[in-house]
Amino acid sequence: MKIKEVTAYLEQLAPLQLQEDYDNCGLLIGHPDTEVTGVLVSLDVTEEVVQEAVRKGCNLIVAHHPLIFRGLKRLNGTDHVERTAISAIKNDVGIYAIHTNLDNVVNGVNYKIAEKLGLKQVSILKKKKNTLLKLTVFVPEGEATARVLAALHKAGAGEIGNYSDCSFRTTGIGSFRPEEDANPVIGRRGALEEVEENRVEVILPAYLKNPVLRAMQAAHPYEEVAYYLHALENENQEAGSGAVGFLPEAMSVEDFLPYLKQHMNLSVIRFTPVSKMIRKVAVCGGSGSFLLGDALAAGADAFITSDYKYHEFFGAEGRILIADIGHFESEVFTKDLLVEIISKKITTFATCLSEVNTNPVNYYY
Repeated sequence: MKIKEVTAYLEQLAPLQLQEDYDNCGLLIGHPDTEVTGVLVSLDVTEEVVQEAVRKGCNLIVAHHPLIFRGLKRLNGTDHVERTAISAIKNDVGIYAIHTNLDNVVNGVNYKIAEKLGLKQVSILKKKKNTLLKLTVFVPEGEATARVLAALHKAGAGEIGNYSDCSFRTTGIGSFRPEEDANPVIGRRGALEEVEENRVEVILPAYLKNPVLRAMQAAHPYEEVAYYLHALENENQEAGSGAVGFLPEAMSVEDFLPYLKQHMNLSVIRFTPVSKMIRKVAVCGGSGSFLLGDALAAGADAFITSDYKYHEFFGAEGRILIADIGHFESEVFTKDLLVEIISKKITTFATCLSEVNTNPVNYYY
């Protein structure tokens, strides 16, 4: 199996189009046509991680954090990024990053945190807008409509939340006159034709536009397909930041903090005091202070994230427990998630969990 086949599978689950503007996900080092001998999964990529990959016979590292965030102007080995990149290139080790695109999908990073905490009824905390399209296409009634709908659904259109194969159609009369150079499936050149047609409507993620349109064109009987696309402002139920769910039962703060520490394997928690029971919990792996307003709007009793600055804690105002558990600690279980994802689908080579602790922060207590 080639690198491009592994990355294509990962991008089906976490499309690159869902990464944030500042991010740099995808294949950062390596050639897509390289045969994979093994995959090493890590949270970060360091020189030590590259050497671990070499020792274990893995020529592809799949990491959550991108090694390269900004463009490299030279490779002189003057810092840890350059040295790591040089080491990977010398040892023919590919590096693939799956960062905020994995944060922004159902069953991604934040859902893994929710799973570790035993949260129920989990949903995305801040759903993305302006990421959906509505496709309207006109198809002859009968078998043609069924064939086009089947093709659209297979290509990924018509999925709304927990429902698939969603569509709407109405019947009307389509009219057209084939010109002399036309090759009509229905009607004759020069003659006005009227056909009973279905107006078919489906919703699709914007990143699937091209494959969905190709599927539509291939399945449609007409030489020229009448269709149009509308950009939607609807919230995308399948994409967005953070997650929110419910604990199995309400807890006091005194019980919740040790529960959080145990389930996330923490050494320390920075938190804001609050006088309330904890039942509804919002989470965001990595730096999540931008989601505090969304956590409050969702009615969360606690918000678990990391990288909170001193003055940002004041935003709790006694309304919510903010728990800063550390950046590494909030995302470390992403490694387990990626191993589960890759191993479930691909069994032709070994998928290894990195044993290198890449946390750059230690605690003295």
